Amino acid sequence: MRSSTATRLVAAILATLAAPCAPAVAAPLEAPGPQGPLAGTLLMPAAANPPVALIIPGSGPTDRDGDSPLGIKAAPYRLLAQALAARGIASLRIDKRGLFGSAGALADANAVTLDDYAADIHAWVKVLKARTGAACIWLVGHSEGGLVALKAAADTDGLCGIVLLATPGRPMGEVLRRQFRANPANAPYRAAAFEAIAALEAGRHVDPATLAPPLRPLFAPPLQRFLISAFAFDPAPALAGLRLPALIVQGGRDLQVSDADARRLAAARPTAGLVRLPDVNHVLKRVATDDRAANLATYAEADLPLAPGVVEAVAGFIIAAR
Repeated sequence: MRSSTATRLVAAILATLAAPCAPAVAAPLEAPGPQGPLAGTLLMPAAANPPVALIIPGSGPTDRDGDSPLGIKAAPYRLLAQALAARGIASLRIDKRGLFGSAGALADANAVTLDDYAADIHAWVKVLKARTGAACIWLVGHSEGGLVALKAAADTDGLCGIVLLATPGRPMGEVLRRQFRANPANAPYRAAAFEAIAALEAGRHVDPATLAPPLRPLFAPPLQRFLISAFAFDPAPALAGLRLPALIVQGGRDLQVSDADARRLAAARPTAGLVRLPDVNHVLKRVATDDRAANLATYAEADLPLAPGVVEAVAGFIIAAR
């Protein structure tokens, strides 16, 4: 944690540890989407005039709870929302356009760009302010959701600040290369994958027929428009250009985003708070070993609570900066 923000943040974290649980009320909420409504769940604590956080989901078909039909059942966003409510912080967690409750917002969930997701955040902020009466909204982005938060924050009025959970600090093409290097099973396909990434970074589409079968889902034609937009976005200078309170939270057991990403973000914005949690993985659960299988097993454990320090960091930051 940076010394410039440590004193206030630590004090607020300690305060949240002692905060009593308050009953919270969940209600559905909608915002206008491109072809139909976007859907989410608003969780309001009993406290009057609470701060309000908008939890922005990560990559792929991730729902408002942080789960995915691809095998992720850790419910990190639901658990975070409940824990924030117990500390007097309201939150909205959302389904992405074209998916789940927001399926009617877009016929093809893959026909999106990073700018499209940012536009949805603009809509949600307006709706949240009108519904709650809050003067401003906190953006809490996880993984790819952190990139969306940064993209949206650049031209969204009425924001209090931004929290980046396990957020890449480099363009997504570089992050994807790191992930390919980290898994030995990818060795036979690595060179072809790197060529495809380079083409998309240059704004060129890739013919998946030229790729090995294991690579085709990743570079499927419907996804390439989004990948081109994501690969062109550099989060570090985007964070440097914001004039909002910012917090970076990074887990030491994260298999998808590294401490180097957090360091790059922190270097770009020296006034940002930085919290490193050594035994936290990408879905914000505690992992006490370097064993990859044990780490991935937590992705399916909804009953496993969020790792110690995660909620305390987020809630403490919001309360301290309010």
